[in-house]
Amino acid sequence: MFNKKSVADIDVNGKKVLVRVDFNVPIKNGQVGDDTRIRAALPTIRYLLAHNAAVILCSHLGRPKGGPDPAFSLKPVAEHLAGLLGQPVNFAGDFAGPLSVEAAAKIKPGDVLLLENTRFEAGETKNNPELSQRLASLADIFVNDAFGSAHRAHSSTEGVAQYLPAVSGFLMEKEIQYLGEAIANPKRPFIAILGGAKVSDKIGVIRNLLKITDQVLIGGGMANTFFKAEGYPMGDSLVEDEALETARELLAEGGQHLRLPVDVVIADRMENEAQSKTVSVGAVPEGWRILDIGPETIQAYAKAIQSANTVVWNGPMGVFELPKFATGTFGIAQAVADSGATSIIGGGDSVAAVNQSGLAGKITHISTGGGASLEMLEGIVLPGVAALQDKS
Repeated sequence: MFNKKSVADIDVNGKKVLVRVDFNVPIKNGQVGDDTRIRAALPTIRYLLAHNAAVILCSHLGRPKGGPDPAFSLKPVAEHLAGLLGQPVNFAGDFAGPLSVEAAAKIKPGDVLLLENTRFEAGETKNNPELSQRLASLADIFVNDAFGSAHRAHSSTEGVAQYLPAVSGFLMEKEIQYLGEAIANPKRPFIAILGGAKVSDKIGVIRNLLKITDQVLIGGGMANTFFKAEGYPMGDSLVEDEALETARELLAEGGQHLRLPVDVVIADRMENEAQSKTVSVGAVPEGWRILDIGPETIQAYAKAIQSANTVVWNGPMGVFELPKFATGTFGIAQAVADSGATSIIGGGDSVAAVNQSGLAGKITHISTGGGASLEMLEGIVLPGVAALQDKS
């Protein structure tokens, strides 16, 4: 399932190679704000150029409503990419339309062409076969390097792979390797850490991880819903009342496997200047709310993490955006960094937290796809991965 061919396994010499990248980056006043995702695609692009391929790139950007919208044009990305590559990047003003056909016909090995936003075509998100075929007609080979979109069966991620030989780029290969290996064949003990606000977003993930891990450590806002399911009043804490029944089922299924915080930091309002105190888990007074895990929990979780050989982490332990309530998240980040385990972090907030903590360099793999990494942890086969050729 996870043993897929990569761009290094095929001959690209003299070929036109269509690469689905993730250039969904912030753009302000016609300038790229944060180019992390663009830089992440450079190894695949440079490899193709070094091996005498003509490179055609495509990506979505934002969520344009029903057609072309200049605010969501990839043109500024083409200019930014040209600077990073140190060579011109041609730009086609449509996606798989007449301008793309004309531009793709002209490019030679060593050239780079970026097509306009995939979502300017209504058929993209519907995985329209006619659009997929038009896109495939531009190239000889398809390379998917956009793991963050691999959980969507769109024309540019899954549809086009039905009409061209399809392999992974280096970024996609790394994601499949680490996340796939963690799920299919983890080195044990295997510990999962789950945080973030909502249980409902991660029910399938918790269920699957309870089956395949040795322990699941819960923190963040989702812990509150479990506490309320256990019968504790939660004061003004964030609780998903509609998920209480599910939380009870998960507690029964999880038994000793599913661990909840033993102490928490509560505050009288959600501000850095709030009054706060650490309390053992129990009833939260009216007017107070849980905003972080407490020191005993950090210690207990760190001890479990130290014993692990594989760690997967998705979601912060508290409201880490406020420095006063970041101790739990940063404490867990430190424990993961120090563990010596194969560590995989996925999901925007936990990635942001690890970057803020300055420990990103000590993590084995930081996933680029929030939704995609969650679906993989849930045991779902991603359409964009399934469509790639298997190694024999």
